[in-house]
Amino acid sequence: MADNRRSSRSGDNGNPRYKRPRKKVCNFCVDKLDIDYKDINRLSKYISERGKILPRRMSGVCARHQRELTSAVKRAREIALLPFSKD
Repeated sequence: MADNRRSSRSGDNGNPRYKRPRKKVCNFCVDKLDIDYKDINRLSKYISERGKILPRRMSGVCARHQRELTSAVKRAREIALLPFSKD
């Protein structure tokens, strides 16, 4: 009776068509880039259209670089390189 049951693998939720999403890789770790508050082109990729900083699960950066990214965005906002909110 237990022979014809599907084995429950972790992450498949019992669905045979379930495809596990790929693990996001931190762009800063891969390219060995430094986060600079003056590089507004790179920082603007990690800000939503409303001006909010994207969370790690959406941006795909590691925890260390997310902390650096957050402080760089806040610093760039203070010296008016980036807006606090986009209208």
